[in-house]
Amino acid sequence: MFDGGGASGGAQGSFDMSGLLAQAQAMQSQLMQAQADLEKQEVEGSAGGGLVTALVSGTGELLSLTINRSAVDPDDTETLADLIVAAVRDASENAKELAAQAMGPLAGLGGGLPGLPGGDAPGGMTGLPGQNPD
Repeated sequence: MFDGGGASGGAQGSFDMSGLLAQAQAMQSQLMQAQADLEKQEVEGSAGGGLVTALVSGTGELLSLTINRSAVDPDDTETLADLIVAAVRDASENAKELAAQAMGPLAGLGGGLPGLPGGDAPGGMTGLPGQNPD
C-alpha cells in the first residue's frame, strides 16, 4: 500500500535539495559563460555569390553589412533589399548553429527552470540576445 511518500519514506523519499541547487547554479554559470563567449564571436553570412555580406555576433546581433558596388542598381532596389535580407538571414542561421554547438547540452536547460535564462522567472530570456522570437 502507498505510504504517502513523506520525509520518512526511506532512500526513495530522501531528496538532496542543496545538491540540486548547487547543480542548477553550476549549470547557470556554464550557460552564462557560453553566452558571454558567443557575444565575442563573429559569424558571416552572404548572398548573391558574395555581393552582400552580413557580419553578426555569435548571439545574432548584426554588426556590419558589406555591399559590393555591382549589387547597387538604382532602378532595382528590390533585388538589393532581397540580397540584404538573405545575407542577414544566412548570418543569423550560422550564428544559431554556432550557438547550438557552443551551448550543447545546456541549450534546453533554461526553458523550464525558474531563475535560469529562458525560465519562467522575471528577467528570464526567451531566446538568445539579439534574436527576434518567432
